[in-house]
Formats: sequence, structure tokens, C-alpha cells
Amino acid sequence: MRTYLITGGTDGIGKGLGLHFLARGDRLIAVGTNPAKGKALLAEAERLGAADRAHFLRADLSTLDGMRSVIAETEATVERLDGLVFATQRFRPHREETPDGFEYTFALSYLSRFVIGHALTGLLDRSETPVVFNLAGPGGLPGQIYWDDPQLHHGYTGKNASMQASRCNDLLGVDFPRRHSGTRIRYVLYNPMFVKTGMADPLPQPQRALTKTLAWLLAQRVDKAVVPMVDRIDHPPTEPVAAFRRRTPIPLTGKDFDLESADRLHGLTRELLDGR
Repeated sequence: MRTYLITGGTDGIGKGLGLHFLARGDRLIAVGTNPAKGKALLAEAERLGAADRAHFLRADLSTLDGMRSVIAETEATVERLDGLVFATQRFRPHREETPDGFEYTFALSYLSRFVIGHALTGLLDRSETPVVFNLAGPGGLPGQIYWDDPQLHHGYTGKNASMQASRCNDLLGVDFPRRHSGTRIRYVLYNPMFVKTGMADPLPQPQRALTKTLAWLLAQRVDKAVVPMVDRIDHPPTEPVAAFRRRTPIPLTGKDFDLESADRLHGLTRELLDGR
């Protein structure tokens, strides 16, 4: 029996992966903010005969307290992790600041993955084939890191914030194995492309209606989208880090995966976290 921790595990792709793992006999810790969605997930687990293997962990991963609570609860609950899946994302059309003073998307979509991923390497390395599976938008998509203003105090748009988080996750992915070179952990960056989830709900109209219409016409269902993801989680590549757009490998070349930029981002992130 394998054990998986999934952030964003009560909705969308995260929930789809979690139910897949439960159905085949694995153990799940699903992190989310909504108690009603957590209760619904546990009810589905019970219908699968997996009530004793499903755990809902309520935490706000836009806050450092929420990140730390996930780390502490996981370390107190399990002896090892076979997989750590980062699936939590939430679009914000207007700039919001967290209680810790971070821009919301930066904190939720990048910083939580940095903090939790680095903190749980000990539990992961106790597994035979441990994997960190980071659902983002790796390689070749628009966007940049605003090095002089990563909290986007000026010129904020929801798209800029989301694309910056994706670029940060690219660099986190290539940097992670260098920080944990003595472990067996494999890091996978994965772009699921267009999937039918609730990601469009926070969009303003008419973008929301247009996105939902396109999703109804073109997007993959979650149950179909998770199939290649499960394969990558079960059989991670032999190299320490790899990136995929669905089943297509993405070369780890160019500015999105530049190692000097990865060093710069790691240092910047540590500076932001120090003293908090």
C-alpha cells in the first residue's frame, strides 16, 4: 500500500488522482480549505470501501501557518510518503495579500510547493521510488518572474501572477534535485493542458462563460486526464527531474530552466521566508 499526499486534493485533478489511488488500495492525505468538499471526498472514499485509508487535512496553503500545519500533521501521521502531488491552484483576478504579506498566487501556487516539498524529503526518501509531482505549466508558455517586484505591487494581473508562479515552479523543479542530491526522489513537472475543472469559476465575465464553453467543447474529463499522470507517478523517469506536457517530454533547456536563475530564485525565496 502506497501513501500519497495531495494538495488541492478535494477538487478537480487532485481529487481525481486521490480517488484513483484509493480505488486501487492506496492511502491518501488530501489537503484542502473547504470542509464541505473534504466531507464529500471522505463520503466517496467510504463508498469505495476506503474510509480507513482516506484522510482530509484542512489547511490554507496561502499562509505559512497552513503550510507548516500540513508538514507537522503529515510527519505525525505517516512513516513514509511514496508521492507528493501539488495540485492546488486558484486564480485571482485582483491582487490579494496573505496574512504573511505575500501576493496570494505567489504564496499558494509556488511558495507552498517550495516549503512543503523541501520539508518532507525525509518522509519521501523512505520510499523505494518516491516522486514529487508538480502540476503547473512547465516550459514554453508565456510569463516571467518579476525579479524586482515578485509580489506584484505594480501592474498586477491574474494572468501575470499565474504565469510567474509557473515560471517559479520550473526553476523549483530543476533546483530541487541539487538541494537533495543524496535522495532517491524524482521530481516531475507536469502540464495537464485543458481539463474540465472549476478553474474558470473565479474569472470575471465574459471570460468565465467563454472558458467554460471551451472546456465543455474541448477539455479532457478529469478521469481521462489523470491516466498519464498516474503512469508518471507510478513510473517516474530515471533522471532526477523531468517535465511533460501530457505525454510529451519537455527538454529542460532555455531560460525557463536556467540553473543560475534557479539559484537566484532559491536565494530570493529563502530571504522572503527568513524571520517569518
